[in-house]
Amino acid sequence: MYNMATPGWSRLQTEILNLYRQRHILKRQLSTLRTQITKNPNSLERTRVDSCHLCMKPLTCSQTVPLRYSSAVIANYKTNPFSLVETEVSTLCDKIKQKFVSEKDELKDIADYYFDGKGKFFRPMVALLMAKAVNFHNTSEDSIWSSQEEIAMIAEIIHTASLIHDDVIDGSNTRRGKPTVDSVWGQKKAILAGDYLLSVSSVALARLGNTEVVAVLSQVIEDLVRGEFMQMGSKENENDRFNHYLKKTFKKTASLLANSCKAVSILGNSNEDITEVAFEYGKNVGIAFQLIDDLLDFTSCEEVMGKPTAADLRLGLATAPVLFAAQDYPELNPMIMRRFNEEGDIEWARKLVAKSDGVAQTRMLAEEHSKEAIRQIRTLKQSIPRDSLEQLAVILLQRQN
Repeated sequence: MYNMATPGWSRLQTEILNLYRQRHILKRQLSTLRTQITKNPNSLERTRVDSCHLCMKPLTCSQTVPLRYSSAVIANYKTNPFSLVETEVSTLCDKIKQKFVSEKDELKDIADYYFDGKGKFFRPMVALLMAKAVNFHNTSEDSIWSSQEEIAMIAEIIHTASLIHDDVIDGSNTRRGKPTVDSVWGQKKAILAGDYLLSVSSVALARLGNTEVVAVLSQVIEDLVRGEFMQMGSKENENDRFNHYLKKTFKKTASLLANSCKAVSILGNSNEDITEVAFEYGKNVGIAFQLIDDLLDFTSCEEVMGKPTAADLRLGLATAPVLFAAQDYPELNPMIMRRFNEEGDIEWARKLVAKSDGVAQTRMLAEEHSKEAIRQIRTLKQSIPRDSLEQLAVILLQRQN
């Protein structure tokens, strides 16, 4: 089983920490990009950070961040990763809801609540595309096996259970543009409903009859819990703090993607090398996804995100934009350690992040993980699904919510 101690992780972790410590290199890159924009404003697409990406409402941040992947880059791809598995994804919610059998109508209502077809379904989409890619690599056929489709459903169920529990822990009121489960039914029922979803996923997993896959996806649930505990703490040393943040990000977000990709690869009868490629792709895409999510917490608004922004600061969490900003503004460090719990901490932290290159450096770090994911997936035999996974690693950098 691949985990944070594997050689692949250690190598990438070292690269990331070196990137973090050698910030002058990043700042020089950013300066060059800004010079390009000054000389030719149309040379690069840009993301406005002085207002929300879509509704353009004013935000605290006032910097302009260059995007190094333009729409022209995406246009070069011949396939659309979303349409490639559209048939499977379109029926996903109904198939998942068929798994919810309860004598209590209320429990089924809660279980069904987030499976309304309005989610991004990013995790099952990645799992399904990976299934197609590894199957083509192994057999030259890109069909999806029923057991692999089951993994995509299990991944979405586990993810949804974690959302329900997270909203209870965080005290969130909205999710996907509507009231959270605990806001509607209360905390106790929300916790029980989250537990019920995990039990449904466990039953579905056991029915696959593959002990290796059971162990792989059971690791996800352990990582989710350990990641939540890690999020409750911090580190005094700056380098340790960023390492802590990356490990937490892997456990809370990337582990589900990494191990889902690994599971479909195992079920596709892949060898160990290909299974590791699948795992590494999912891990890097997952970390990049979360870095962009943390970035959007500073650059978007509630109407677009479907959930409150600046939520991480209000929860006392220092994400990548803050950790990078603290290198320029060390007065952030005591705020980080007291979890932004004094009056004025949150607004002052937002202003310091806006004055720094924290948002831009977070995007650069996400790009590094995106590039690593692409490097890994190119190990597979060329196919439309493989190209779609490569494209997906680029598209996620441009997501708006």
